[in-house]
Amino acid sequence: MGRRIAPLTLDNLADLPTTCRACVFWELDPVSAKAAVESGKPELEKESWISAVLLEWGSCGRIVYVDEIPVGYVLYAPPAYVPRSQAFPTSPVSPDAVQLMISRVLPGYQRQGIGRVLVQTVAKDLVGRGFKAIEAFGAVGREIPSCVLPADHLLAVGFKTVRPHHRYPRLRLEARTTLSWKGDVEVALERLLGGARKEPALRPF
Repeated sequence: MGRRIAPLTLDNLADLPTTCRACVFWELDPVSAKAAVESGKPELEKESWISAVLLEWGSCGRIVYVDEIPVGYVLYAPPAYVPRSQAFPTSPVSPDAVQLMISRVLPGYQRQGIGRVLVQTVAKDLVGRGFKAIEAFGAVGREIPSCVLPADHLLAVGFKTVRPHHRYPRLRLEARTTLSWKGDVEVALERLLGGARKEPALRPF
């Protein structure tokens, strides 16, 4: 049973879920995103965005694999690369933070701590690059946009609200606090492997 966490690159971009590969919610401003969807070329815009961020800033995502099956991923970048963030009522993201854009885990592997593993992986990367925190816009209410993380999920993996809002609060996680999660993460990875053994019929995204 092999498991690994790999940086997101153009080579493994195809391992993201089909709907996510074609989603440019965060990567473009609302007008440009609508135009990309109407033109039928959102996948090209997504690839172009990832390519630009990789060249100008560096790694902006991680993918979790179990036996080479992608079971989860996360995308993150400084707010300057995330035009949609300016449309949120609780913007802007703090200058010492990087924005967590989206995180997803395959249904068969949810509720096993994998989201927390992804967050710690991002935090360790950012500490090494001089950033102090991760921030994200959470969603509250019954109708949560598919590209915005539920605030409850962010709170569950260690974030704290720094700017409240009835629909889209902004939450923050100090990157260095995750360094004490080592034991929790090891337990989560054990659960990941255990869950994989119990779910042999799982398929890739």
